[in-house]
Amino acid sequence: MTETRHVPSAPTRVQSLASGATISAHRHDEHQIVYAASGVLAITTDAGSWVAPATRAIWVPAGTVHAHQAHGPLELHLVGLPASANPLGLREPTVLAVAPLLRELILAYTRDPDTDSPERKRLRAVLLDQLRAAPQQPVHLPAPRDPRLRAVCDILRADPADTSTLAALGRRVGAGERTLGRLFRSDLGMTFPQWRTQLRLAHALVLLAERTPVTTVAHRCGWASASAFIDVFRQAFGHTPGAHRP
Repeated sequence: MTETRHVPSAPTRVQSLASGATISAHRHDEHQIVYAASGVLAITTDAGSWVAPATRAIWVPAGTVHAHQAHGPLELHLVGLPASANPLGLREPTVLAVAPLLRELILAYTRDPDTDSPERKRLRAVLLDQLRAAPQQPVHLPAPRDPRLRAVCDILRADPADTSTLAALGRRVGAGERTLGRLFRSDLGMTFPQWRTQLRLAHALVLLAERTPVTTVAHRCGWASASAFIDVFRQAFGHTPGAHRP
């Protein structure tokens, strides 16, 4: 990211974004919870990208340079928190599961952000309690640093349905299978199959937000069958791709 806007306060508000719209790279001096009540939100930093459907929110710590992109029409709910209020103790962007109660708390808190009533303060306290209890969900694609690993990741980002083995990909970028396997673990903190599954799930969320049929999503993302895709999707998100549709 070359140009970065500095927006000192992290706003609390509701914002609509058209499908494909972006918010350019910026940073706040405060923490922010970013939640898409509809559509799929992608947040990108120098460390990688995070993808969140309506069952997930993204915690963005103070000072993090980040950009947003909407997949599908996005109803974006933003909650700003002082840098001193870090209920999760997290220093990196993190995807959090949003249970029905937490969803309603976020919607209610962002609906009327300009009031400072006792009721609103109690609402914020409950919201923070629910955030502390929210499970972390690793829908994250870390950014590779090694140029050989970056080349492999770029090949698969261009075509998530590519079923090439790591050895075959290594021949294309001039690196051995063992070297690449070690780089995936040391550079990205996951194995090659784990990273490829995360990539495919992230791509599937985007396609589903664009109302692509489930069978088509499965094939475009590299699963051998729709049933195999549905099983992996359910394990990752707790519901089927059909139930996920915006």
